[in-house]
Amino acid sequence: MARDKPEAAAEEEAAPERSYREQLDFLNPIAQPLASRKLTRKLYKCIRKAAKHKQIRRGVKEVQKFINKGEKGITVLAGDTLPIDVYCHLPIMCEDRSLPYAYVPSKSDLGAAAGSKRPTCAILIKPHEEYQEAYDECLEEVSSLPLPL
Repeated sequence: MARDKPEAAAEEEAAPERSYREQLDFLNPIAQPLASRKLTRKLYKCIRKAAKHKQIRRGVKEVQKFINKGEKGITVLAGDTLPIDVYCHLPIMCEDRSLPYAYVPSKSDLGAAAGSKRPTCAILIKPHEEYQEAYDECLEEVSSLPLPL
């Protein structure tokens, strides 16, 4: 019986990643505007590039602090975070300061894109000349997403 538990844990770790469509089943009701599959991939790619140059703010507290300080960038929020009270104030803060924001389906994928083993709820991508083209493309697409009413 004791041998079954480590094998079961190993199987869970080796389980394939959930697809974009499967991740949509776990979204919060406030996850609007949601990035499309294509935009989600672009955002993850931009986050990876920004993380290499240390141009990201990771986590609700840090993102909130730098939004209050007036830092510019794209805010990316995880749509599967529970409870929603943890970060439901961030979209309002972004709208007040005219910062573009979008939700992606998975906090674990968001954390992985930032180069962390831990899931993360919120990331602020700051602009930088090294990945300006990817940043501008993401900024344009996120800005064109319709805001919730």
